[in-house]
Order: sequence, then C-alpha cells, then structure tokens
Amino acid sequence: MATVRLTVAQAVVRFLANQYSERDGVERRLITGAFGIFGHGNVAGVGQALLQAATTGEADLPYYLARNEQGMVHAATGYARTLNRLQAMACTASIGPGSTNMLTGAAVATTNRQPVLLLPSDIFATRVGSPVLQELEHPTGYDIQASDAFRPLSRFFERVWRPEMLAHALLGGMRVLTDQAETGAVTIALPQDVQAEAFDFPEELFAKRVWHITRPAPDPAAVARAVEVLRSARKPLIVAGGGLLYSEATEQLRRFAEATGIPVADTQAGKGSILWEHAQAVGGVGSTGSPVANALARDADVVLGIGTRYSDFTTASKTAFQNPDVRFVNLNVASLDAFKLSAVPLVADARLGLEALTEGLSGHRVDDSYVQAYSEHKDRWNGVVDEAYHLDHQPLPAQTEILGALNEQVGPDAVVVQAAGSMPGDLQMLWRAQDPKQYHVEYAFSCMGYEIAGALGVKMAAPEREVYALVGDGSYLMMAQEIVTAVSEGVKLVLVIVQNHGFASIGSLSESLGSQRFGTYYRYRNNESGLLNGDKLPIDLAANVESLGAEVIRCKGIDEFREAIERVKSIPHTVAIHIESDPLAPVPSSESWWDVPVSQVSEIDSTQAAYKTYEGHKARQRPYLTPSEGDR
Repeated sequence: MATVRLTVAQAVVRFLANQYSERDGVERRLITGAFGIFGHGNVAGVGQALLQAATTGEADLPYYLARNEQGMVHAATGYARTLNRLQAMACTASIGPGSTNMLTGAAVATTNRQPVLLLPSDIFATRVGSPVLQELEHPTGYDIQASDAFRPLSRFFERVWRPEMLAHALLGGMRVLTDQAETGAVTIALPQDVQAEAFDFPEELFAKRVWHITRPAPDPAAVARAVEVLRSARKPLIVAGGGLLYSEATEQLRRFAEATGIPVADTQAGKGSILWEHAQAVGGVGSTGSPVANALARDADVVLGIGTRYSDFTTASKTAFQNPDVRFVNLNVASLDAFKLSAVPLVADARLGLEALTEGLSGHRVDDSYVQAYSEHKDRWNGVVDEAYHLDHQPLPAQTEILGALNEQVGPDAVVVQAAGSMPGDLQMLWRAQDPKQYHVEYAFSCMGYEIAGALGVKMAAPEREVYALVGDGSYLMMAQEIVTAVSEGVKLVLVIVQNHGFASIGSLSESLGSQRFGTYYRYRNNESGLLNGDKLPIDLAANVESLGAEVIRCKGIDEFREAIERVKSIPHTVAIHIESDPLAPVPSSESWWDVPVSQVSEIDSTQAAYKTYEGHKARQRPYLTPSEGDR
C-alpha cells in the first residue's frame, strides 16, 4: 500500500481539500476554506499545514484570519445556511481559551442544524510536560479536558490521540456534516503534539471523495395516513420551517398551497418559503408572528408542519393551537422533529414529501369561504404593516420605520441578517420576504453577536448579493470584531446600527414581567438611587466602526436613513449606517404569548400584576398529546 509521510495537521488539510458533496447531480466542494486564529497548540500544527498548502499548492484550502473565535464559527454557520447545508467551512483555534471561545458558536450551529467543522487544539497526548499552560487538571481523570465541553454541543465529537485514529475521525465527521437529518457542529479535537507528529498515511485517504446527499423518499403508507388526515381538515394550516428552504422545495410548496388553498405560515428559519404577496401566505406564526397566522393557528383542526422543529416561539409556548381536536402531520427529514406533538409522522425530504402529498390530495381543496376569510384578514393586516412602516414617530423614528425602509428599498436580491434583541420579533411579524434567501435570522439560539460575523459568512457564500447586518447597540458591543475581517478580505458588508442606548428587547420583556426594565438601559449609576438610571452614557458606536476601518454614514431621522440605503448600494466596501431609534415606540401586537416565568411572590406591585397575567396564559398551555390517528 502506497503511503505519504505527513504530519497529522498536514493530513487534515490535504484530506479536507479533497472532500465533495453532491445533490441532484450537482457536485460541490464540501469544505471550502478554513477560518483560524493561531496560538500555541495550532500555530505549528494546522497553521503550518495551511501555510504549506498555500505555498506549495499541494492542497486547495484557503485560510481566512478571523478576529474572534466565536465570531468565526458564526461566520461558518451563516455560510453553510446560505448554501443550504451543502457546503461548510472549518475553524481552527489554539489550546485553552482560544478553543473554548468556539463553544457558543458550536451551540449556535447545532441548534440551527448547520454543518460546521471545528478543530480545537488540545493538551499533549504524551503528557511528558503536564501540566502544560492552559491544561485543565481534573482530579478524577487526566484525560478530562476543557475541549470535552464540546461534546454536548456537537453532533459528532472525537479526540485524535494518535495518528492512526485520524482517518476514522475524519470520515465520521464528514458523514455527520453531510447528513441532513443529523448535521450540526462536528468537533475533531487535535492534541498539540499530535498535530505536529509525522506518520505514513495511506495515499487512498487523500483521494477525492464525494459525499452524496440523498433525498429520502416518503413511505407510501405514511403518505396515505397523512393524506387521510389532511382530507378530513376543514381549517388546515401549513407551518413552513427552515428545512423546507434547505431542501430547496419552495416551488413544491407553492404548487401544493395553490392546489389545496391551505394557508402557509412561516417560522423564523422558514420565512421566504413562500413569498409575502402569494395568496396563501399569511406571515409568521407564534410568539412574534402575525395576528393572521396566529388566528388561523388557534382554530386549525390540522396543522401540516414542514421542516420545522416547533420551537416555543413557533408554538407560542404550546398555546398557539387551541382547537381541542387539533391534529398534526409533520413532514421532516429528521425523525426527532417528525414525531413531535404526537403527529402523524412523514419522515422524508421536504421536496419529495410535498410532491407525494400533492399527488395524494389531487382534486382536494379547502372551502372557498375559508380562503375568503383568511384573505380578508390578511388584507387588513397589510394595512397595519403599512402604517407601522410609515409611522412618522417623533422625535426619533420607530424601529418599525427603519425596518420598513429597508424592506421597501433593499430589493429581493439582498439578505438581511439578524439574531437577537427586539428586531427578530419585529422582523418576523412585519418583514415581507421577496426571495427565499432575503431573510436570515438566527433564532434557534438567538445569539447576540451573530449579526456581523454571520453576515460575513453569508456574503462569502453569496458575493453577488448585498448583505445587511442589522445590529442593535447591545449586540454590537458583544461582538463587532469581524468588521476587521471583512475589511481585510475586501468583503463588502452593510451594517445597520440601530442605537437605542440599551437592551430594547429585554427592556420590553422586563416591563411586561413587572421588572420595570431593570438593568436594561446604558446609563451612568445614579448616586441617589444606587441604580443604573442616570444620564445616558456617551457611547459613539459610529466612531468605533470607523476605528475598525469601515466607512460610516450617520443619519438623523428616517428621511436621511432612506437616502443612506440608496447611497450604500454604490459603495464597494464595508459601510455602516448609524441611526438612533426610540425603544419605546409602538409595535403592532402579535396577539400571541411567550412563556417567561414571573416571580410568584413579590413586594413590587408591577410584579404582582404581571404574575396574575402570567397565570391566565399558563392556563391555556396544552401538551398536544391527542392520539394522532383519531382513535380516541
């Protein structure tokens, strides 16, 4: 057997450069590059291997210097999601804090079901110098290390103690990265001495490998059961999730909805599955959804969930679906999600599953009266959205006006990226998606700091699109470092920085729970009260952006903001639009709820009142354990 002598790190790089994915006859590079920050543990291992690959041409794996380890994982997550989980990037970090900084990114990738390859550095396998700098000495076992924290956050974890283990680890990792039902963060921990250790690897390890991403077909008997339930429905509702987009099944959804007349609501990850102007589109569902979709959800007798994991925001903490006889049919490639809510499960690819359901429901359509009712409700709601978009709130604009200007001006080929704060709620409720990829909100982990880093990954995956990172001052101060990466790589991002001097989302939530926005304003400490409710802090985020190398446009009012949106379209480099908003401006109601516990006992009147309201909502929660076949 022919062999080639390489270090473990050199073997990793050469292997990754020869991995491909294929779906529907289209072949693509699987791992297209590596983000990294070097320190002891990987500078002489993976770092040297990437340098050697670049200088000798022995492997094609471009390297991108990130500025924050968590941020580079967010960028890799945004990249994979934009490319429908068909391609991914690797992330390498140094031992100790460098690697553990990636933990939050791993959680984001796994909760969002996005493929990301993590290569954290680890302790010496030989233990000759133990304890080394940044080694975790655990009294119950020396093999327990900080990188073990990746285990519950990863869909696959392996530590390569010896070179002989590498092939097994790499092949296992690629299997999970390309498994649409099981994908998420894949972590292969590399001890720092092993990274630099030479070994005679079999040449066949580095041959081109194509990982075929299949479309699992639905079981005919399962289709028949699902069709029977759907045909019995008088007020059905579709909930479209992110899996529908990753399956590239938007055309199949459109045909199904038009043929049956069933209205389509969407989740945060699924927005864009059906475009907002479509006759069957009724907007977001759940805690931050539209009143149209939530009214339909309350009365629905059958809910067809497609590619959704039914988060608490989607189900309004199990209060969204109030029909006592409601039944669920779940089309999902992952059995974990297909069986939720005691559903009739249809474990299959979303595209093939929709095609089978369309055929099975041939000739079936909901009553015209049902279509007319939700269409009229939708028309009324569109008037409310128009008003929110043009509120003319003074002296500072409302956030809804800022989002409205973006929605009306950026165009269908743009991508808006968001993750945390008050904007995800306003966006799901109000945003009118004009393209399946226009809306990119990370709301499985809702990670503050994802916005700018995630937008970098989106732009790298879709350089032909304008990418807008929408970020409040809270998220900006959490993580803005990847602005520097975008500048250094010549990647144009448009940052929309909405300054409202605090945590607007948590402030609103705090007020609704009787906690009076405590700890949510950016203020000096008041010496009289002892609280952080003094004057505003003199924070200048625009100046900070400029210091990181980006251009800034400062706006006063919504008219200047609209002018700035048009202006940035012709600017070729990273640019930020800075605007202040009023965090207390009115926002339309979703007519829904989210379960956040309120203190059962309190000396504060506002907390006592909030708890009474909370009890009323809790009484409406349902376990949804109704037998799925109707055999009560």
